[in-house]
Parts: sequence; structure tokens; C-alpha cells
Amino acid sequence: MDLLKKLFPISFKCVNEVSNLVIGIIIYAVALVIGSAIIALTGLINLPLLGVILKLLGGLLDIYVTAGIVIGVLVYCNVIKE
Repeated sequence: MDLLKKLFPISFKCVNEVSNLVIGIIIYAVALVIGSAIIALTGLINLPLLGVILKLLGGLLDIYVTAGIVIGVLVYCNVIKE
């Protein structure tokens, strides 16, 4: 559980109120948009190896944001105990 708290600190702050949960989801969504924009702008450079690396980073970012939102909802619903 300590590893999850270190990897997803925003998700574990969504414990008490719905407003905290919504703010956490918005933070994750903004991070996804900004990260995707940076990856897309960097991807305009036509280098094959860089393209593969950026696609992997984009996939990891998608997985991280999705997991963060899911963990936040599960913590709010008391499925995952602190």
C-alpha cells in the first residue's frame, strides 16, 4: 500500500469529500492533456526511434492517469483502505 501511496499521491487525498475526488480527477485530466500535447509536439520531429519512444511514453501516461483515477474512486468508495 505504501508503494501505491508514493506512486499516486493525488488519489489518496480524495478520501473525505466529493469535491476532493472531482479535483483529483481534474488534475489527472489536465496532466493527461498537457503530457499528450508535449508528446504530440515532440512527435513532429520525424525520427523513427524517437517516434517509438514517444508512443511508449504516451501509452504509459494513459495507463498512469487511468490507474490514478480508478484508485481515487476506489479510495473514495472505501474499497481500498488507507
